[in-house]
Amino acid sequence: MRFQLHPRLQADTISIGRTRLSEILLMNDCTWPWVLLVPRREGVREIYELEDAEQIQLLRESSVLGQGMMSLFGGDKLNVAALGNMVPQLHLHHIVRVEGDPAWPGPVWGTQDPVPYDPVGLNHRLAELEPVVTRVMAAD
Repeated sequence: MRFQLHPRLQADTISIGRTRLSEILLMNDCTWPWVLLVPRREGVREIYELEDAEQIQLLRESSVLGQGMMSLFGGDKLNVAALGNMVPQLHLHHIVRVEGDPAWPGPVWGTQDPVPYDPVGLNHRLAELEPVVTRVMAAD
């Protein structure tokens, strides 16, 4: 089987990079710095379904991404989650949270409708994230 990104992820995100294992996607919601890692493995729903080396690689990518995002955005907390209740395809959310943000201290899901990036805001966010994404891609 050939890997295909779940239609919901395709509709809600913007591709910003790729490692040997994962797609790197920006959630199209400018409320929070929010990036996803999606291992390109068909039919995988859970981390334990990845091969051992892939599990280690995903953790490495996640750690580099999380550290870079927290350093860049100066968050109070990094939320990392692999819920998969609405989208069964394995994907790992990385969301920088700041005390007082619109959902603090609760989860971001269901708090408000997504606020899509406008072209200027998207270009700015992509430029901000470029060095972080480059480091994640080098973690291969």
